[in-house]
Amino acid sequence: MTHANAPLNIEGRRRLVERCRTRLAAHVAAGAGVSRACPSKWKNRYDTHGEAGLQGHPSVPPFSASPTHPMLSNGSSSYGGTTSGPPA
Repeated sequence: MTHANAPLNIEGRRRLVERCRTRLAAHVAAGAGVSRACPSKWKNRYDTHGEAGLQGHPSVPPFSASPTHPMLSNGSSSYGGTTSGPPA
């Protein structure tokens, strides 16, 4: 599924890939009003994954670190600095 501001939907990506077979990607990009990298990206995804490669990919990472469990945290910082002032 494409988001509201996407310049190309799935059908537009399919047309872009087809045009890249006979024309330079830079010329296809100029005609479609997208960046020069866009046609190459979608063509490579199509060549690798077929029709499924034309689907959008989420920009969020597949996983992220979870916060430290409260039972494991002792509340102290790990940098070891003091707040009493300069050494005497």
